[in-house]
Amino acid sequence: MADKELIKRTKEIKIRLTEDEHQALLNRCTKASLATWIRETCLGEKQTKQSKVIEVDPKLLRQLAGIGNNLNQIARLVNQHSKQDSVLDRIAIITALSSIERELQRLSDDHKNT
Repeated sequence: MADKELIKRTKEIKIRLTEDEHQALLNRCTKASLATWIRETCLGEKQTKQSKVIEVDPKLLRQLAGIGNNLNQIARLVNQHSKQDSVLDRIAIITALSSIERELQRLSDDHKNT
């Protein structure tokens, strides 16, 4: 069977368990679902990891790209002038990095709330 082929499961098994037996299975289960764990354990079937494609807002991507560009510019300047930086330059760099960190946190919070 091809790796990409979808497996359609049509057969169902039902068993009755005591509360203790059910809890024992859940305690031994190492997967997100008991069914997946039982298939792997009893049938030796390995679950292929399916990656989920997450749709991201293009505006968010543009903002992140802009922040990445700012970080690259700061890193380039720091690397070019690291030995000759004055205290004021270092303070300016730290201030810029803190600003970027706050902006990233805001974007992260906004994205979580959507």
